[in-house]
Amino acid sequence: MPGNLPQRRTVPGKQPGRRSAAARPGTAPATLGEVAALAGVAAGTASKALNGRGRLRPETRQRVLAAAKELNFHPNPLAQGLLSGRTWTVGLITTDSIGRFSIPVLLGAEDALGPEQISVLLCDSRGDAIREQHYVRTLLARRIDGIIVTGRRTDPRPPLAGSAQVPTVYALGPSTDPRDVSVVADEPGGARLAVSHLVDSGRTRIAHITGPAHHHAAAVRADHAGRRLTESGLELSGGRVYYGEWTELWGRHAAGQVLRADPGCDAIFCGNDLIARGAADALREAGVRVPEDVALVGYDNWEVMATGSRPALTTVDLSLAEIGRIAALRLLDAIANRPASGVETVPCRLVVRQSSIA
Repeated sequence: MPGNLPQRRTVPGKQPGRRSAAARPGTAPATLGEVAALAGVAAGTASKALNGRGRLRPETRQRVLAAAKELNFHPNPLAQGLLSGRTWTVGLITTDSIGRFSIPVLLGAEDALGPEQISVLLCDSRGDAIREQHYVRTLLARRIDGIIVTGRRTDPRPPLAGSAQVPTVYALGPSTDPRDVSVVADEPGGARLAVSHLVDSGRTRIAHITGPAHHHAAAVRADHAGRRLTESGLELSGGRVYYGEWTELWGRHAAGQVLRADPGCDAIFCGNDLIARGAADALREAGVRVPEDVALVGYDNWEVMATGSRPALTTVDLSLAEIGRIAALRLLDAIANRPASGVETVPCRLVVRQSSIA
């Protein structure tokens, strides 16, 4: 009599007698043919079951999936791409070389694309049109399924040249073509959040320091800050918007101008966190207490900058990750032949910290 033999494992609903994962010799990855043999179906049927294609009986599909799990079988992505005509990759082209805006957008996009097992190829054009076209050609040569275009500015930009053959979505900075789909931050709403917070906390002499007047973000934030003040029966402290650069140096310099123009100024809304941090330094050096004497609000919620300021900055968050997530969802819709068009706006949110709470 032979000794005890190891019991063969079988897949429910399958005739016994075929080799299971434990009986396969060597360590080579399982093949589609072995999955089909273990499930007792043809290779074509196994392929349809694994790829979710075709009309199969539920019990047949389940038998194939159980066999694949037992054999630890993983479909070949390249082969799947050849069958579906897709590569399961998308490109993200950005002009933001330091990643301050593009990385949160990328992370948000990956949150939406990850469950679909789609990879993202990040390409930094550094704001150079020639480099951008190089990346477009490179991505198209890789047969990517779509492109997300983003950057560090909110200014509308021309459509991405040469990308018409694949779906393209614009994030943060919209396309100038209304037929394209763009996902942007609610800049007017963000400015109103900042000023409303200051007004509601009892501030009445509010100045505004921001970046270059020709930048879309600076112009829109200044316009709607002024409108919100007018609605409350107030005027800008100093009688004007202080346009300059998106830098700490400008924030320090402009804060001095504000104090000279209106020594009674009790709040400053800054166009970004760099400006606000510079303003905070200048106010402290001038013996002005923040927020007791002058409340301070920034914009962008650049966390390392906002939390490192003295005191930590109240600021407007652009919801960049949410912009990236929605842009990726719209791209998935377009890839699935459900394209949209126009501009979709994502609300900003106010992050309250010590700089505005007296």
